[in-house]
Amino acid sequence: MSTIRDEMPVLARHEGDWVGTYTLVDRDGKILDQHESHLTCQFPTDGSCDYYQINRYRWPDGKSEVHHFPGTYRDQTLWFDTDRIAGKAWEVDDATLILWFSYKTVPDFYLYEMIQISPCNRHRARTWQWFKDNQIFQRTLIQEERSP
Repeated sequence: MSTIRDEMPVLARHEGDWVGTYTLVDRDGKILDQHESHLTCQFPTDGSCDYYQINRYRWPDGKSEVHHFPGTYRDQTLWFDTDRIAGKAWEVDDATLILWFSYKTVPDFYLYEMIQISPCNRHRARTWQWFKDNQIFQRTLIQEERSP
């Protein structure tokens, strides 16, 4: 039986639905893209996986995307291995998760995400640092609120 909720209590606080805005900026802070998001974070009880996240994105021009991320828990780390990404997440303190992942179709590319949840569990701030050939080239700034 998975002990993910006990051993990753900060991650457990993220369970539920989150709505917000993603803002992608270059190294100089110029906005490259902005779109709405709706994420669902779940802990399935059917044994299919230890963690399951659905990311939904919508742009002002009507474009939309949906991505599914099942995760496996072991050794106080959440592991992702999908057709799209490989990565892992871990807790660093009482409010912060770090996620590292790479896109499988883009060589020499990876990113680090810092996710911070408020003490009241209603707000999240997330920052992605994008690297190619070990050089930062852009950032994504994400502001979210728990959906009622």
